[in-house]
Amino acid sequence: MSAGTDKIVSSIMSDAQIKAESILAEAEKENESILSEGDVQAAVENEKILESAEKQAKMRYQQIISEAKMNSRRMELEAREEVIEEAFSKAEEKLKEIAYSDSTEYKASLEKVIIEAGTEIGGGDLLILVKKSDAAKIKGSLHSIEKSISDKTGTPTKLEMGDDINTIGGAIVKTKNGEIEVNNTIEARMLRFKKSLRSEVAGILFK
Repeated sequence: MSAGTDKIVSSIMSDAQIKAESILAEAEKENESILSEGDVQAAVENEKILESAEKQAKMRYQQIISEAKMNSRRMELEAREEVIEEAFSKAEEKLKEIAYSDSTEYKASLEKVIIEAGTEIGGGDLLILVKKSDAAKIKGSLHSIEKSISDKTGTPTKLEMGDDINTIGGAIVKTKNGEIEVNNTIEARMLRFKKSLRSEVAGILFK
């Protein structure tokens, strides 16, 4: 190869080397740019993931706290209900004890609930149903009970003893034809008054 040819070849090779180095430099620059953008994008995605995880963690925390408060409230209400029911149970036992005694307090109470029932019916010819042991307690007071009901209703009242009933105490009073009946037994009265008394009992027990 002649000197002239060598020079041409050398020049071509030199240009090619320069172009190659330029292409490589450009490619490296482009690659760095892509990697840099990738890092930024990755950082953004990572931040989004962290934010989402933090939000979910907060929501779960609030959910756990809310559930714990609800469970605590439910347990408190159940405990209160248990105490209130126990109070009513003890009250019933006490009333049962009084009702099976010869207490003058119970006899007066029995006469009172009969008068209340007879007055609510409006007087007239009525039947009184009590437990067997209570029949003797009021037989001697029928006339005075009749008078009280008559005075309160303005209707002449006649009382008769009906069949014995199974009850702790108190009485059922009804018309002879059975159309109207007022249940003033201890069990029935406790059931009726339980709702209104519950708040009072709760106020006393948990004040």
